[in-house]
Amino acid sequence: MLDLFAEAFDDPESYSSARPTPDYRQALLARTDVVALVALAGENVVGALVAYELPKFEQERSEFYIYDLAVAEKWRRCGVATTMIDDLKSIAKTNGGWVIYVQADYGDEPAVALYTKLGTREDVMHFDLSLD
Repeated sequence: MLDLFAEAFDDPESYSSARPTPDYRQALLARTDVVALVALAGENVVGALVAYELPKFEQERSEFYIYDLAVAEKWRRCGVATTMIDDLKSIAKTNGGWVIYVQADYGDEPAVALYTKLGTREDVMHFDLSLD
């Protein structure tokens, strides 16, 4: 999964330089608010999705945020991403979710096309706030 993200996002520094320990990964995957899905072709990971459930304060419901979604280049436009999102929709409904949201970077036309096909676009600003 991390290898696919590193390659698809051209970001080996984030996804390969300081990989979590097996104990950390096991604890993370045991959490009910973390969803990790993979699409396999044989034993090869050809798609991966990580999403987080965010319980809301204003109502008894949750939003699900797709943090990472990637498909191996050879498998793009074959329905892999759509299938993983459909699986996430089922998980979200089961867990009281009312919406799934995702960000796409300007210039990432394949992602923009996929999300436009599946949902409603909102143009918002994103800010990273340093902890320093």
